[in-house]
Amino acid sequence: MNQARGEWSSKFGFILAAAGSAIGLGNIWGFPIQTAKNGGAAFVFVYLLLTFIVCFPVVMTEIAIGRRTSKNPVGAFKELVPKTQWSLVGKLGVLCGFMILSFYIVIAGWVFGYFVEVTGGGLQRLATDGEFGIFVGNPYKNLLYTGLFMLATIGIVVGGIKNGIERWARLLMPTLLLMLGALIIYVMTLENAGKGLAFYLIPDFSKITVPVVNSALSQAFFSLSLGMGALITYGSYVSKKDDIISSGFIVTVLDSSIALLAGLLIIPAIFTLAPNTTADTIQAGPGLIFVFLPKVFMNLASDVGYFFASFLAAFFFLLISFAALTSTISLLEVPTSYVVDEKKIVRKRAAILTGGVIFIIAIGSMLANGASDFFTHFITYPSGSDKDFLSFVGDVFFEMCLPLGGFLLSAFAAFRWKTQNLREEIAQGRENYIGSILDKWISFIIYLCPFIIFFIFINTVLAKFFDIVLF
Repeated sequence: MNQARGEWSSKFGFILAAAGSAIGLGNIWGFPIQTAKNGGAAFVFVYLLLTFIVCFPVVMTEIAIGRRTSKNPVGAFKELVPKTQWSLVGKLGVLCGFMILSFYIVIAGWVFGYFVEVTGGGLQRLATDGEFGIFVGNPYKNLLYTGLFMLATIGIVVGGIKNGIERWARLLMPTLLLMLGALIIYVMTLENAGKGLAFYLIPDFSKITVPVVNSALSQAFFSLSLGMGALITYGSYVSKKDDIISSGFIVTVLDSSIALLAGLLIIPAIFTLAPNTTADTIQAGPGLIFVFLPKVFMNLASDVGYFFASFLAAFFFLLISFAALTSTISLLEVPTSYVVDEKKIVRKRAAILTGGVIFIIAIGSMLANGASDFFTHFITYPSGSDKDFLSFVGDVFFEMCLPLGGFLLSAFAAFRWKTQNLREEIAQGRENYIGSILDKWISFIIYLCPFIIFFIFINTVLAKFFDIVLF
């Protein structure tokens, strides 16, 4: 290991940082709604099954490749298979992280902006119909809050592995869990929360169809942010002495746990305001966080007072800000590590330059909600859907390129790098791994992963751009 490059001070530090990379806004608003719409606990069962059967081996592969080479995604492929085109897979991962951050940082800015606005006494205004559209359509607020969030992200990445990313992961992840737990306990005391809990957790196996299984697999894959090289990058700082099987397993468990806990908060909170909510009427995506939940908190003001309702709302948006920050850190670290390793630029300058370029690209997403007609009506898909710039970047680089990257990565591990090399790397730090049941399982499933993930990729492309669903 190249010590000058940096290394996690402990296995615990890596686990928290890697879990923070996976845990983000999708866990908060994506998973709970997917669960509610697709059979409750039955969907959770399918999701967990696919997470640990299909996604966990890919998690292990990314970490193993990173630790084997001690390099960024591009450098890793160059070292493992020199003078081939496989380094393009690494470049795709770096590009994905780069472009995903360009729209993710804008949404993170909205979350932070809501925290600031609520703290300043603006809960009643934010709970008003149409206020979210006014907020995101204001280019000055977008620039301010997105800029502040980017500065925080750059500052942490500039600090390096031990003093930047790891130190903040040790603070943010436990704080995130404590805040989430505190809000769940409070929400459970509210009227009609029990209805939401039943809606969320009582299984309806009749809703488990092929499209639902595909949704569960996509949610698991996207939640762990596989395919963009984040775990290769973080794995490159892992000590050869560490057991990456247990580390990868804990990361996967933490990511799934946060998603499950988010459901225990979000769905009962919705039912406190709208006890007759159904799977067809429940709102998904950003609208859930920025439109519906402010009304939930405002509705509490009649019982607990405006000040305490505002405090709870601020507490919630601070929680979401922490979740977003743990993800933006890893998204910036991927291209930063590439610039440091491949272009030989010092970390501070690399992080500032990379973050600055991403912020400039992000301006398109800041103007995509009415501030600019060009970015608001950016492109029309073959299906006829009119998409703004933010949605387009998300569809291309998050929805499409992540499964493509995961497919290429798993195909590389199975058919080019060979599973024997993967087995040998995993065995470092774990005695008696070779020949174990786990070894045989991972070696077997890694051959199936390319085909499973390719199915997700094809189905996603056809559904997103052509409005065609295969199954």
